[in-house]
Amino acid sequence: MPEPTADERAERLIALLWRRHLPPRPPTRGPGRTVNVDAVLAAAVALADRDGLAGVSIRAVATELGLRPMSLYTYVPGKDELIAAMVDELAAADGPLPGGAPRERLAAVARQVRAELLAHPWLLEVSPWRLVLGPGRLRRYDRQLAALTGLGLDDVVMDRAVRVLTEFATGNAGTAVAARRAGDDAAWWAAHGPLLAAVLPEREFPTAARVGAAVGERYQAPGDPEGDFEYGLGVLIDGILLSGKPGN
Repeated sequence: MPEPTADERAERLIALLWRRHLPPRPPTRGPGRTVNVDAVLAAAVALADRDGLAGVSIRAVATELGLRPMSLYTYVPGKDELIAAMVDELAAADGPLPGGAPRERLAAVARQVRAELLAHPWLLEVSPWRLVLGPGRLRRYDRQLAALTGLGLDDVVMDRAVRVLTEFATGNAGTAVAARRAGDDAAWWAAHGPLLAAVLPEREFPTAARVGAAVGERYQAPGDPEGDFEYGLGVLIDGILLSGKPGN
């Protein structure tokens, strides 16, 4: 069977992502389907949550559902399309962003992104580029933009603000996931902190020695992702709100 063209793959991806908005496909010949696309995506997400993105394959998802691998291609065109649909499916589960004061609305954008990544760390391995194709991601983007209305930002700056908040939340989530996977930071710092202090030439690294000691004493760890997030989010929001004021 010849490989599908780029246009054919694009058509299949859009059909998969927008399946609930398109007319039902006519039944195909052969054995009847025992599951549906939603069940395939739910199984794939559960597999990724358990085994990471590397554990997701057409064969692995089929096995989870008790299907033959080749039969899964009647539900999804391939692995790339499967992952894109998994991402969109998670976005579709978003609730509305809360209203309120501008700071609260902006903070909610970043918090929602970060919370999803902490709940599904494998998303950090998926390139975010070109993902706004499905209804789930598009609805999330629309809600994020709505949270920025009335701040004096033009359309391009609204988009940029959403991206900056998203990128900040994503970067911090990556650090938080790494810290979570590292295990007991207090025990690690108790073992390594005194050894580092004993060999560190303070004259060569005066500022790093002083600040590093303060951080280690405060957190008993190399850092504090939660505190970093709150600090950075506040600074970002200050800047976004300032950019919307007349004269800026």
